[in-house]
Amino acid sequence: MSPGTDPIDPAAAPAGPTDAAAAPAGPPEVAGAPVGPPDEAGAPARPPDAAGAPAAPPEVAGAPAGPPDVAGAPAGPPDVAGAPAGAGDAPVAADRAVKRRRLLELLDERGADRLLLTSATALSWYLDGARVHVSLAGDPIAAVVVGREGDEWRVFANEADRLLAEELPHDPAATLTRVPWHEPLAADLPGALREPDVSAELRAARASLLPGELARYRALCREVAEVLTDAAAAAHPEQSERDVAATLAAGLAARGIDPLVTLVAGRSRLVHRHPLPTAAPIGDRAMLVVCGRRHGLIANATRWLRFGAADPAEADAERRILEVEAAFLDATVPGAALGDAFAAGIAAYRASGFAADEWRNHHQGGAAGYAGRDPRAVPGIADRVQPGQPFAWNPTAPGAKVEDTVLVGPDGVDPLTVDPRWPTTRVAGRIRPITLQL
Repeated sequence: MSPGTDPIDPAAAPAGPTDAAAAPAGPPEVAGAPVGPPDEAGAPARPPDAAGAPAAPPEVAGAPAGPPDVAGAPAGPPDVAGAPAGAGDAPVAADRAVKRRRLLELLDERGADRLLLTSATALSWYLDGARVHVSLAGDPIAAVVVGREGDEWRVFANEADRLLAEELPHDPAATLTRVPWHEPLAADLPGALREPDVSAELRAARASLLPGELARYRALCREVAEVLTDAAAAAHPEQSERDVAATLAAGLAARGIDPLVTLVAGRSRLVHRHPLPTAAPIGDRAMLVVCGRRHGLIANATRWLRFGAADPAEADAERRILEVEAAFLDATVPGAALGDAFAAGIAAYRASGFAADEWRNHHQGGAAGYAGRDPRAVPGIADRVQPGQPFAWNPTAPGAKVEDTVLVGPDGVDPLTVDPRWPTTRVAGRIRPITLQL
């Protein structure tokens, strides 16, 4: 045992030293000791997210949220004061074992003994949804060294107790190192692989969602769609873009979802593809875009609303952009090269009556999951589509865009960001969203 470290007795000791300032900065607390205290049944003690808010609404999974009432009132977030935590909230030991095995295979392939994970994307995936950030724009406050004999979790000392109590999964084989907040998390690791060395392999390792991840992702995507419906149904032409964005962000936060992206463009700003909201009123037509993160997973979706009669040219562009999306989705099949799916999608612009080079005016999306795009598709990219992998294509043209998060399933592409209250049409055999007419 190293000087200054004590064994953690899960039955009697707290999750970590109560005096974070006085905690030793150096060696792991106990080699092989659990990193988080189990509850009586041996499962990790994890309080509910967002001050008691459930990770998923209490209604039956897959059941419609129900239409808005006559006044357009939203279905609303669950009762955060007393609703039970969602079943998908806790880490899944079987999922974590598969993830560790995948990385050990990567070490074997590279002839290495250690791999250092430092990005929010890799850490949230490997730690089964742990929140490893403080600021949404800041660096992670933890790092993981994946080793053959077990993992070392390096965390800033001033954050360690909270992470142990609220975020990190129970792992009897892992050790914890408390690092002073003013020192690097992982500066001295000679010979260890680092993420840039194996970026493509790491993307492949996390591409197919495991059962626990998929349950969490389905709930997240459904709730993101519901938040978009709620905000759109409550909007009015005089409302500012910022007010609509605030409604979106509040709806996400009430459900324990980080609002990573909330874009709103009203009539006067529809020319912009990434419209950060302004004080301008939305007018008679608006586009709403959300990227929401929970348990490390990110759901992406875009919705349109209109007040009054549709302009025929705009309605035609909306129809044709759905045809472009169908080409992307048709080509997104297990085993296909991502670059080939991308090529099929961009070829559809000309076939659907748009300029052949329209795709150059905005990125087209790509694989999804623990990053907004993991990766973003570009010409010739070699990543392969995997079964159980999420995608979010977002073809766009002037005044037209479509975006949903979908899953590559056994029977084709399965849209996940779905709210039964939203109007839809059928394109290439799939239910797709259309503009909400108010």
